Amino acid sequence: MSLEYASRGLIGVLTPQANTTVEPELNLLWPPGVAMINARLMSDKPSMSDRLVDYFANYENSLRQFANAPVGVVVAACTGASYLAGREREAALVKEIAARRGHPFTTAALAVVDALRALKARRIGLVSPYPDDLARASVAYWRSHDLDVVKVVNVADSASSFHPIYGIGGSDALRALHGLENDALDAIVMLGTGMPTLAPIAEMVGRAGPPALSSNFCLAWRAVEALDQAEPRERSLRSWLKGEGWAARLAARQTG
Repeated sequence: MSLEYASRGLIGVLTPQANTTVEPELNLLWPPGVAMINARLMSDKPSMSDRLVDYFANYENSLRQFANAPVGVVVAACTGASYLAGREREAALVKEIAARRGHPFTTAALAVVDALRALKARRIGLVSPYPDDLARASVAYWRSHDLDVVKVVNVADSASSFHPIYGIGGSDALRALHGLENDALDAIVMLGTGMPTLAPIAEMVGRAGPPALSSNFCLAWRAVEALDQAEPRERSLRSWLKGEGWAARLAARQTG
């Protein structure tokens, strides 16, 4: 079956309910022939951490929103839920959902891990948009994957009118990114699928220093690799890091 706008494949994306960044960034990152459909992760819990726990517990139910759409891969565009669930629970759930659904399933956090492994990166710096409790859980999660978190720069925006993460701008992420350039790192990861990061990554193309990644960037790359039934490859990731395809789309969006 060939879809009009997804001749290469259709990706199902689970996105936190108030997230305003996942869909525009992923739609800029998808290569020709790849398209997405989106479902919202919902929770009425008052605290961010409690909502994240709800999201993780309801991934399977949330997938029902796709009904019988011919998705080839499904991903959860939420890193915070993975931190609170922990490495072992996340791995078990991902395996269970993939087996039940009959197609690959992964999370944004695991996509970051796969990207860092493809780059053979161990010493990492983090640009964190999280409040303190979630930032600590984040560091513990990355360390559970044998990554050495050398430095964390926080850009949390508690003054946002609707969400402490989604109100952060790409310029804030870029300033934090520059604050990590002089450290002896293998890679820099800008965390959170709600923080805009494509402009900062594009800014780093061609510059010396550690590669700059983000949750959405890694998730899009990993989803396309899975769609192509390929293991995570350094060569393909390096082409993404050079801005091939998506950087021109981003520039056109910014000037259009």
